Amino acid sequence: MADVEVTSLGVVHASASADALDRLVVPGRARACRVAEDELLLLCARDDAGEIVREVRDRLGAGDADALVLDVTDGWAAVTLSGRDPRAAFAYLSALELPVDGFVQGEVVRLPAKVVVEADRVHILVPSMVEVHLHDRLRRRLGHPGVRA
Repeated sequence: MADVEVTSLGVVHASASADALDRLVVPGRARACRVAEDELLLLCARDDAGEIVREVRDRLGAGDADALVLDVTDGWAAVTLSGRDPRAAFAYLSALELPVDGFVQGEVVRLPAKVVVEADRVHILVPSMVEVHLHDRLRRRLGHPGVRA
């Protein structure tokens, strides 16, 4: 079965016009996840979030004076499925169809979630207020002894 670990990620939220977000050059150390036409989540190392906010704010400000860019790291909790067949483990958690590499959002163990898929891992992000529920539901659904910190 896949390994389940708590993941420390920085999360930056950007709201701007669709055109400004379409033109945004995302900093290389962040992964962009388009959650709506006028909203973007940028995932990065937790320590980089402040710098990502400044860079993205500067880049968006030129194209959209009303753009809003915030470090929302504390509002999100993340776990990562890795090891032996994380995609198979994810299938026990959600009916969402995973891309080969990319982003999808929807219900995971009956919680609203953002899911980022990489070649050998699946990151699941939920609002931080339901983090304990996520860990409990993962443990029960996967028959896993617990989420490792």
